[in-house]
Amino acid sequence: MGNARARAECMKDDSILQGSARTPLASASVCTDEPVRQGHPQIHASRREVAAALDAETAWARVALNAIGDAVLTIDRHGTVTYMNRVAETLTGWSATEAVGKPLTRVFHRVDGKTHHTTITPGQRAIEENTTVGLALDCLLVRPDGSKLEIEDSAVPIHDREGRVTGAVIVFHDASRSQVMLERMAYLAQHDALTGLPNRALLTERLSRAIGLARRHRHLVALLYLDLDAFKPINDSLGHALGDSLLQAVAGRLQDCMRDIDTVCRQGGDEFVILLAEIRQVEDATRVAKKLLAVLGRPYRIQGHELLITLSIGISLYPDDADDVDTLMHNADTAMYHTKRNGRNGHQCFTAEMNTLPIQRRRIEPGSHRPLRPSQFVFDF
Repeated sequence: MGNARARAECMKDDSILQGSARTPLASASVCTDEPVRQGHPQIHASRREVAAALDAETAWARVALNAIGDAVLTIDRHGTVTYMNRVAETLTGWSATEAVGKPLTRVFHRVDGKTHHTTITPGQRAIEENTTVGLALDCLLVRPDGSKLEIEDSAVPIHDREGRVTGAVIVFHDASRSQVMLERMAYLAQHDALTGLPNRALLTERLSRAIGLARRHRHLVALLYLDLDAFKPINDSLGHALGDSLLQAVAGRLQDCMRDIDTVCRQGGDEFVILLAEIRQVEDATRVAKKLLAVLGRPYRIQGHELLITLSIGISLYPDDADDVDTLMHNADTAMYHTKRNGRNGHQCFTAEMNTLPIQRRRIEPGSHRPLRPSQFVFDF
C-alpha cells in the first residue's frame, strides 16, 4: 500500500504529462551569442531539439506509467482530468480519450464505503491544502455502469518551477487485490511452498492448542514423526524435479489417510510430522502408523519410473511422554531415529530409555548413507 504513495511522491514536480500547464518552449532556455531575432536558424534549431527531447521524455513517461500496477490519474488546478494510465482506465471504466478534459468528480466519483455519500477526492485536497494526502481507506469508486469498486488512494500536488500548485497526481488501486495479497502472504507464512502442507510454525500453533484441549478434556495427543527411507539416493540419481514430485505424491497420500481434525506437516526435506489431535489410547496412534506404512509403501509412478519407498516413524504422546510442544517434538524425532537404527520401514513409540542410547544422526553426517543400488528403489517401465 505504501507503493501508491511513493509513486505519487515521485511525480509531484511539474508533470510532463500536463502539457496544458505550459508549452514546452516556454521553459526552454536558448543560449546564443547572436542577437535574438525572429527566424534566427540557431534559435529554431535549439527549440526543435528541446521540443524533441520533451516529446521523447513524455513518451517514456507514458510507457512507464502504463507498465506499473497502480492506477495513475492527473488533474490540473481546476480539477480537470489531464491524464490517465491504462490501469486507471480499467478501474474507472473511462477511456483516457473520454476522460481527459472532464471534471475529476465525474470521472473519479468517490463515495464513503459506509455511508455511500460523495467525498472529496484526495486530488482536490492535495491542491487546496498544497500537501500530500496519505492513503485513504474504506472508499468506493462508482463507475459509469453503477458498479462500485473498493479502492485505496492517495495524492500529491504538482508544482511548477516557481513552486506554484498546477495540479495533482492521484494514485489508486483495487483494495480487494490488497486483501487477497495479504491473505496469500499469510497462507505462505504458514504453509510449505512445495506441498501446500502446513509448515512447522502452523503445526506448533495447532499442537499447542491441541494440548490445551487435551488437558481440559482428559484425552491424548499423538505426534508421528516420519522420515522417508533412502529418499536421498532417489533424489540424487533421478534429479530434484522427480524428487519434488515424489514428495508431493507422498503429501497427497498422507492427507488422504488423515481425519479433518488432524494435521499433516512437512517438517523439511523428506521429513513429515502428523498431529493426531484427539485419541483415546496409544493403540490409536500405532494403528495410524501401520496404515501409513501400508499406504505409502505402494509403488509411485512418476515421470516414467516406478518408485518404491518405505517409512521410519517415531511416536510420542501427550501427556505420557511430555506435556509441552518442544519436548513432544524432540521425543517423536528420537523415536523415529531408533526406528531407523533398528532396520527402518517400521514405527516405534518413544520410551525414556531412548534418551540414554547413542544414535548416529544422519542429518549431522549426511555422508553416512550407504548408497543403494538403483534396482532397490526404481524400476523403468
